[in-house]
Amino acid sequence: MNTVHDTFRLEGLVRPRDGRVLGGVCAGLGRRFGIDPWPARLLFVLILLIVPGSQLMIYPILWILMPSEPSSPPAYARPPAPMPPGPMPPPAAPPAPPAPSAS
Repeated sequence: MNTVHDTFRLEGLVRPRDGRVLGGVCAGLGRRFGIDPWPARLLFVLILLIVPGSQLMIYPILWILMPSEPSSPPAYARPPAPMPPGPMPPPAAPPAPPAPSAS
């Protein structure tokens, strides 16, 4: 079963480790919607001025719900290891069948 953090991570809503000012919520929202962090912060403040108080509740809730960006990409996101140079070794020969017993 997916948790809220997994769902947010799959949607690209993560708090980046770099570029945070407070909790990284506005930077994460900006990254998710393709804008720089500072315009995202200004937009957040403008919305705060239009609907006072709502963002004071929304920011801490998003801070809790949005997972922090992992320090390194998960193993499934890493590229495979490079192949060593040179020809491929021949496949191993199959084992010989057992010798019939003389009885």
